[in-house]
Amino acid sequence: MNPLFFGTLGAAALCYSVVPTYGSKLVHRLRRPQENRTLYLTFDDGPDPVYTPQLLDLLAAHNVRASFFVVAQTAQRHPALIARMQRDGHLVGLHALRHRSGMLQPPAETCRDLRRAACILQQLGAPARYYRAPWGHWNLACLAALRRRSLTPVLWDVMAEDWRGDTTADEIAQKLRRRTRGGDILCLHDGRGANGAPARTIAALRAVLPDWKRAGFRFDTVNHYGT
Repeated sequence: MNPLFFGTLGAAALCYSVVPTYGSKLVHRLRRPQENRTLYLTFDDGPDPVYTPQLLDLLAAHNVRASFFVVAQTAQRHPALIARMQRDGHLVGLHALRHRSGMLQPPAETCRDLRRAACILQQLGAPARYYRAPWGHWNLACLAALRRRSLTPVLWDVMAEDWRGDTTADEIAQKLRRRTRGGDILCLHDGRGANGAPARTIAALRAVLPDWKRAGFRFDTVNHYGT
């Protein structure tokens, strides 16, 4: 085994995906606006035909606007949900063609998948302007393709591990109350997850949304982040 070969391979992987992934997170933290009274709810991995309508009903009941980062192939199967998101005033962003990590995705495949994903949302009447990579894993090809397409990458400030199969709605709610401060982008999930995880996310929000509203928080979509 040639140590030089493996050293070169490791350095290439670092430059291609590890540095962009963690560098993007650092840049996001540095650019975070001052604390304010706005929260940005975002939901990944949908739309789901069971859970997304329940979530949309809850958001409508509280007059809350959110941002949905949808998996394009899933969105293609549920166009009515994409239409309802828009009708209800939510932002529809892109969460890749399929839910695959970009860490080791080759450049040609990265660009092809992004092109196909953007085309699907365009055909659904919801052209994407914002993009969140699955797991927040970026690579150089992805960032370059986003720039060419004028797509804005979006990260987050708060997670509540709501996708886990061994967490409860109460635990999710407690994490959201404890970790959230004004100006945060919150990353939650209305699709995928273990053991019906989105149902627990919805239950947690049903408990937390009234508390946030009583505390004077307002809600907006990520296109207004930092404004």
